[in-house]
Amino acid sequence: MSVPHLTNRRARLTWLSIASAGLIACLAWQFLASAVLSSEGDQKTLARMPLVFSDNFDVENPDRYEFADPKAWKWTKAGERTVLSQFQASKVENPVRSPFNRGLVKGLVLGDVVIDIDLQSTIKDYDHRDMCLFFGFQDPSHMYYVHFGKKADDHANQIFIVDGAPRKKISTKSTAGTNWTDNWHHARVIRRVESGSIEVYFDDLETPVMTAVDKTFAWGQVGFGTFDDTGNVDNLAVYGVKAERPTAK
Repeated sequence: MSVPHLTNRRARLTWLSIASAGLIACLAWQFLASAVLSSEGDQKTLARMPLVFSDNFDVENPDRYEFADPKAWKWTKAGERTVLSQFQASKVENPVRSPFNRGLVKGLVLGDVVIDIDLQSTIKDYDHRDMCLFFGFQDPSHMYYVHFGKKADDHANQIFIVDGAPRKKISTKSTAGTNWTDNWHHARVIRRVESGSIEVYFDDLETPVMTAVDKTFAWGQVGFGTFDDTGNVDNLAVYGVKAERPTAK
């Protein structure tokens, strides 16, 4: 003969076990889904900085950018991708020696920043084949930039500062050169104002290929381009801390 209160207790325990198993499964699914999203790059934060700008360039929208020479840029197809292409040399005169071909995100001024982007060099291979990423850009005479050059020297494949004078190498670490091919490559720059640290990654996002420490510029715009070559960009994501551009005195 069954005892009613024991039967009810067993039923409640069974129900609690099922509910607990369901909750654990739900939490596990959410964790795995989050991991998948992160692995695919749909991250809302990176290096503890929030996403503040992104563009996969599938839709032509030049109003989002400031180009040194708008005639040097166009939206185009590169294989199956729709990309932004700096397809010819910009006709500009810089006040000091620095990259000629620049595309900056319009109206976005940042302190700490991460730039995450796909790059494709489209120039014929040579020793200084390059593409560049800009940050802390205040005007054509004041900026930081990374030069991904095929063969390193004091003017190539380094982190540079332009501070009212021709570009100056500030790298504390670099490599023998950037292994450019005609394929796509993934690049990332992480800049932290308080410490002055700059870390640059190329394809391998675990170990930086270039580093520097400099505290000269605490704010500025970000962008991409080349020194005097051509190239395509895709899948731009910018994370960072927004800053105010000081008013002119």
